[in-house]
Amino acid sequence: MRGRSEGGNKKKPVIVLVCVAALLLVFVYLFFGSSTHAIEYGRKLGLSTVDSDDATKKGDTSTSFYVDDDDPNGFTPRSFPVCDDRHSELIPCLDRNLIYQMRLKLDLSLMEHYERHCPPPERRFNCLIPPPPGYKVPIKWPKSRDEVWKVNIPHTHLAHEKSDQNWMVVKGDKINFPGGGTHFHYGADKYIASMANMLNFPNNVLNNGGRLRTFLDVGCGVASFGGYLLASDIITMSLAPNDVHQNQIQFALERGIPAYLGVLGTKRLPYPSRSFELAHCSRCRIDWLQRDGILLLELDRVLRPGGYFAYSSPEAYAQDEEDLRIWREMSALVGRMCWTIAAKRNQTVIWQKPMTNDCYQEREPGTQPPLCNSDSDPDAVYGVNMEACITQYSEHDHKTKGSGLSPWPARLTSPPPRLADFGYSTDMFEKDTETWKHRVDAYWDLLSPAIQSDTVRNIMDMKASMGSFAAALNDKDVWVMNVVPEDGPNTLKLIYDRGLMGAVHSWCEAFSTYPRTYDLLHAWDIISDIKKRGCSAEDLLLEMDRILRPSGFILIRDKQSVVDLVKKYLKALHWEAVDTKATSDSDQDSDNVILIVQKKLWLTSESLRDLE
Repeated sequence: MRGRSEGGNKKKPVIVLVCVAALLLVFVYLFFGSSTHAIEYGRKLGLSTVDSDDATKKGDTSTSFYVDDDDPNGFTPRSFPVCDDRHSELIPCLDRNLIYQMRLKLDLSLMEHYERHCPPPERRFNCLIPPPPGYKVPIKWPKSRDEVWKVNIPHTHLAHEKSDQNWMVVKGDKINFPGGGTHFHYGADKYIASMANMLNFPNNVLNNGGRLRTFLDVGCGVASFGGYLLASDIITMSLAPNDVHQNQIQFALERGIPAYLGVLGTKRLPYPSRSFELAHCSRCRIDWLQRDGILLLELDRVLRPGGYFAYSSPEAYAQDEEDLRIWREMSALVGRMCWTIAAKRNQTVIWQKPMTNDCYQEREPGTQPPLCNSDSDPDAVYGVNMEACITQYSEHDHKTKGSGLSPWPARLTSPPPRLADFGYSTDMFEKDTETWKHRVDAYWDLLSPAIQSDTVRNIMDMKASMGSFAAALNDKDVWVMNVVPEDGPNTLKLIYDRGLMGAVHSWCEAFSTYPRTYDLLHAWDIISDIKKRGCSAEDLLLEMDRILRPSGFILIRDKQSVVDLVKKYLKALHWEAVDTKATSDSDQDSDNVILIVQKKLWLTSESLRDLE
């Protein structure tokens, strides 16, 4: 008995040590688990290596760090892992795999599965999105409107599925775009001229002497309608979901045509009220009668006073019983919304909104759809549910019988009437316009050794304010996606009133676009801003890398501490510093520094093997 007792006593220290070790492991897991899980999640997806980097040539697919005494976290990445090639088109907030993995219960009939569902921090891809095998620098605008490299978007099913409608045609190593569409097989240019003729606009030009400038194309296909409108000084937000016609928005952006991934589902579109002069649907297969006409009422919200809705669909001309029923019910609905038929010919009907609130106020009590409550903000859009009600005009628009906007191009520099909504003066607007003109000139002086006139086409201003950065680029053959952060002043309506376009967004989340879709990003104080909100600067840099095309540029205008932080990530992101410059003492943000970086073109070793 004594021997057994002594043996038990000898084992007690061992048991205690095992328990302590186990508790320590649990503590380490709980403390560090959240910061390493994303990397582990990425590794499970199967990571490739960047062939151009010495560290990753050896097959090291994990993120490595070095200690940095100046970094509050104590480390800075030396290299990021590279996502598996099959994730080369990843859109984090529109990822169907995420929906399946998280078992989200979504109503498919309401298109909720096509709306934004962003991954929580522990499920984000902490890795670089690789280009597809054989990726080439995109064809330059304006040639790109009509052709792109097939290897950049290796999807040809639309060419076969829509072969009778001339959407796109595969020719050798390129994909050509003849300009056709579902209801304009013989070319968007003829279709656009026909619409202008229907409305009796001078010279069959749809911009009507500059009075029509901003359009919304719902269910846009590969955006040929918007692409051909550019010749008429009309800029179109081409909108489509990531649905069965996958990659249609990717094709649009590869062509250099403004486009955005979105859907008419349950949430408001990320555009303020009274943004567009014309909305267009060419057989977009949307049930406009569902849910008391809520989708049509969303279009009504974003259309300006006197705005048009051009609708090309069988219901407008077919004579079978079902199409006639839909036409009768739709006509009754838009009539109660105070829309009138401006023109109708063959397959197309064009309705027009009223210019004032008079018709709304003259409706019989109880008429459906109702008017929106006076305390409902029609410009609140980010993550806000649609409402099945009619948005009345402001007192200013009602009195002026319209938006009071100058024709294009004068409206670009004319003070927008809605400046008063923010308490901004005309003097503030004019100074902002002039300030950004000087800043853009300085940017181009810094970029001039590295770019030609056609080097950049798709530009994003990540914090657009009043849109003066984009306005200063009007003399260049570019277009700008003006992003207004959702937590700041909702100045996007000023941007649309200037004849520009954009969307509301939170940079704590991924943007609704494909990888490799923008040639230049302008990041003015945006990294500082998201750090103040407690969001990850590292996640934002990875998102910027995802959006940016290889060989593209980023203009960072931020505090010295932010610029220093970004510089520590350059090697890990495969970016190269082009120039650094302190801002002028006379500038309003004289404490900021300008850093210009360029993204290197790299391929994974898997891609290189495929090419061989």
